[in-house]
Amino acid sequence: MYWPFGTPRIYASSSSRTPSIKLLPSSDGLPSPSDVPNASPAESYTIPSRGAASEHDQVELAVPTTPLTPVTPAVAPVDYEEGGESHQDAASRDSKDIQATPIPIKDPVLALRTSRTGHLFATITTTLITVWQTKPTVVLAIVVRSESSLHLYGDNVDLFLRPDSAILVVRTANGYLITYSLATDGESRVYRPHFPNHHNVQRRRQGLVAGQQGLAPDDFVWGAGEGAGIRDISVRFRMVIKVDAGIESALALDDELVVATRKPAAVQCIRWSPDSSGSQTRTELISRMGWTEKKASIVEMTHDRPMNLYTWITSDGRAYAVQRHRPRQGAPEDDADAKKLFKGHCFHSPSDAASHAVKAVINARFSLIAVGCVDGSIQVYSVRDYEGNVPHSHTHRIPVSIAASGAFTNLTYSPDGYSLFAGFANGWSTWSMFGKLGTNSFSSEAQISQTNGEDWLQGVKAASWIGGGAEILLIGQQHEAVWSLEMAKSAVTGCYNDSNVFRTVLQTPTGIMVYRGYDLPDLTSISAEPFLWHSARIPATYLLRQWPIRQTVISPDGRYVAVAGKRGLAHYSVNSGRWKTFTSDAMENDFQVRGGMCWHQHVLVAAVESNKTYEMRLYSREAALDSAQVIHREALPAPAVLITTSGEDSLLVYTYENLLYHYIFVPHAGSVRLIQVGQIAFHGIVRSPARVRALSWVLPNTQLVDGDPSQDVAVASVLFLVDGKLVLLRPSLNDEGQLKYDMRVIAQNVEFFANMRDQPALNANQRMVGAAASPPSALKESLWVFDGVELKVWPQFSEVLEAASGEAHKDLPPCVSVPVDFYPLSILLEKGVVLGVESDLVQRRDVSFSFFHFAIRTHLLLPDILRFYLRENRIDEATALAQQYQHLEYFAHGLEMLLHRVLDEEADTSPSPDEAVLPRVLSLLSSFKEYLDVVLQCTRKTEVRQWKTLFAYLPPAQELFEESLQRGSLKTAGGYLIVLHTLDELDAATEQPVRLLTRAMSEGDWDLCKELARFLAAMDEKGEVLQEVMKMVNATTRQPQSDTIAGRLAIPSSKGLRNGSSPADSADEDGTQSSQRSGSDAGSVASTMSPIGGLS
Repeated sequence: MYWPFGTPRIYASSSSRTPSIKLLPSSDGLPSPSDVPNASPAESYTIPSRGAASEHDQVELAVPTTPLTPVTPAVAPVDYEEGGESHQDAASRDSKDIQATPIPIKDPVLALRTSRTGHLFATITTTLITVWQTKPTVVLAIVVRSESSLHLYGDNVDLFLRPDSAILVVRTANGYLITYSLATDGESRVYRPHFPNHHNVQRRRQGLVAGQQGLAPDDFVWGAGEGAGIRDISVRFRMVIKVDAGIESALALDDELVVATRKPAAVQCIRWSPDSSGSQTRTELISRMGWTEKKASIVEMTHDRPMNLYTWITSDGRAYAVQRHRPRQGAPEDDADAKKLFKGHCFHSPSDAASHAVKAVINARFSLIAVGCVDGSIQVYSVRDYEGNVPHSHTHRIPVSIAASGAFTNLTYSPDGYSLFAGFANGWSTWSMFGKLGTNSFSSEAQISQTNGEDWLQGVKAASWIGGGAEILLIGQQHEAVWSLEMAKSAVTGCYNDSNVFRTVLQTPTGIMVYRGYDLPDLTSISAEPFLWHSARIPATYLLRQWPIRQTVISPDGRYVAVAGKRGLAHYSVNSGRWKTFTSDAMENDFQVRGGMCWHQHVLVAAVESNKTYEMRLYSREAALDSAQVIHREALPAPAVLITTSGEDSLLVYTYENLLYHYIFVPHAGSVRLIQVGQIAFHGIVRSPARVRALSWVLPNTQLVDGDPSQDVAVASVLFLVDGKLVLLRPSLNDEGQLKYDMRVIAQNVEFFANMRDQPALNANQRMVGAAASPPSALKESLWVFDGVELKVWPQFSEVLEAASGEAHKDLPPCVSVPVDFYPLSILLEKGVVLGVESDLVQRRDVSFSFFHFAIRTHLLLPDILRFYLRENRIDEATALAQQYQHLEYFAHGLEMLLHRVLDEEADTSPSPDEAVLPRVLSLLSSFKEYLDVVLQCTRKTEVRQWKTLFAYLPPAQELFEESLQRGSLKTAGGYLIVLHTLDELDAATEQPVRLLTRAMSEGDWDLCKELARFLAAMDEKGEVLQEVMKMVNATTRQPQSDTIAGRLAIPSSKGLRNGSSPADSADEDGTQSSQRSGSDAGSVASTMSPIGGLS
């Protein structure tokens, strides 16, 4: 999951001052007015309207004379046409006759596109084309279209960028496509700083800027990912394509430009260069495709290269999954099959106007297609094959109405597929891949946003991820700027292993954040205090050329963290706060981490690729990061998909050969090395190794204690997380005595899972307070799954294994549902809570910008699991679980939540006594000393109409009052006085208040005495009840109040009471306070007993 943080950076080709740069406008193939005063438009490549003509007719290409290269700021073109004039000559010639035109810098940005690698992006306004470099974010080139070009071709409407960023296409209002070529020089740089006095720069750098040690003097000005400097780029006009049929949408792909036309509705594929036969364009009418609606046109197209799949949205609101049609080998050109260009299937058919599709995006990582609809919902479908099997998976819903959000403007998945960003006319929102709502901007205050000029909060026209998801670029509805919003993400997204699941680590673009509340007191660890986060900035020397960070992994004990970027790696000690990086750039650039990392004690294991060879390398945290200091190398025949530790000394390595290798760590010469003890082949079981996200295995207890490690592979049950399916493989023997696996899908739409058997020893085996010999946690054998909506828990994983055994599969045992209103990151088993974070938007009137900050969220597990046990009538398991958590400071609060939820449900449903869970809950509560307090707190927080249901299974309130007195819980007994009074069971002789007040006075609890006095005074207007009680406890009110008990309690005088006025009337002679007591006065007696906060 992703969370925005901080405030976005803002980039624009303008500033508060109007720049003095003046450029020559581009005529886009039209003759210059000074050269030919009455010249006709330049010849262009025309795609005429087809009408009833054959959709496969070839169109002759007429290439216009290559015009002058548009001038770009401080950049000279690197390519010239043969026989053409140079850029300088053209500029000098034109400048004599044409007056330079200022850049129209204040026009709003209309579209934004990024290259496949993300190293540059382009934006357009109605008249301007701007090419930017991502890191550093600077303008590389600007093309200003001339008045004649705008008049003939129309204003800019949309922008398309070929994935390799070699060609840029602008769609205009008059139905033209203007293409430009982009050329870069890999060696040339526009700007390179140079500091001749290195020593002076070094001293000032270390004194003024933290974290810059080790940088070369010339690298001081560069930030993360900016080590390559500013590239030299040339933008050159290529050609104009006229589409007479009208343009609905277009796509710029590697080999061709795909254009959907309006009249007639057709798809035209225009190759960037002619094929071997000289053909450059092919067309297919929508009406002749056979699998689409005849009268529909394509209004939106997207393409995903990894899946080789298109999505089409048609004018009737349908969505199609489409592929290019490959004709049969040897088929004649006039064959009907050879003329087909596309094949597809409709997977989204709207039932009404509100469900019409408007946007679509493909998530190749999880084989999903998200479709944005008119009503603001996002329908997500799962692509199971290319034959039309695309069933509905789940739905994302916005937190506001469609009237508040506005229409869809953008839909995009993060590069790793873990987060979905949706832009609307009035804001934006994010979700996890299977539906958990993330951050959104709909809660922002419009007035503050408008005052600060923060259009990125009020609506998004386009958005694009850069840096592997480290940042997202946003453009507003009517603004000339581009905002870059940084994102933090869970370490699980880049490196899925047990340590990252059990310990919360967030990866930011330039640092890491480690939650360190595991070993702190219970209430401290669940607070929202900033000190619970340990933040560390990754060294600038590593970020300079290896940004973005792709993988982060923490050690099981939380002491060490390792990160890996484009090349190399670095590791960090949480205790000492020191990083270690490679001593030379050559060593760092020698390899790339591919397949993940994990820690074994102080040893870092990394699966790497170096010079097209694959191996695992072991680095010691205690040694320097150096190629000569690698303590062990283990060659791999194929690249690793993932690596993870298991148990105390096992390492599991899964490779692209569909093989699972089992290694063990063994001591060797004062260090450790790996020894392979087994392997498992999953051919025919796992179809695509690349789709495996996580892996774990479960060994029988007998094998763990006495078994031979070489036999682990024969008895291990393997858990695979493939896309969103959690698959269990159970070993068994076939008729021939050979090992085979029985496969069972345990859960769908799984974002992550946690097998508590693998929980690190420091976290899981921590004994309950004061119980050195206590048994292990009742949830130690549990399996946890998050499906994007709620956490699902199987308390005994052995029951799941049993159900999946054998050929006759049994139904899976019921699981516990734990609803959470935030994204869970880890389960703190010994504290009984689920930990997560939220990113909150902060807007203040005394600050001129808005920003996001993290807030820790927790959810108490005890009520949900106890309720599950009691529903299943598993009283012994519920009691054992409760006893293991009774030491927690918020244990009573957990029991109160349990009672409150069950009471709310059964007060409305009124189940039969045999099916009722409430008596079982009360029976469980009676086993603990907090029983009376829990019942009282729940009673005070529920409606009086529910008390009948509660006290139907409880002793009379009088008995609960008596028991509280016997236990010495005076405040609890005072709370039951309110219950007795509400139920009209308070003794008319005021015997209970007298006994309680006498006891409180004898123990010197004067705060309770004051509360009792207020309660008794509120029982009648004249205060006679209070007077009577005070007489019965021998506390007279006739003496001066300063010397008596009545004075300590601030009891009103008898004279005022005899006059019929209340104490409030005596206090306020001006009559501003009402003489009628409110119900809250009577309830204040137990106001000092408040539930523990911070838990939901």
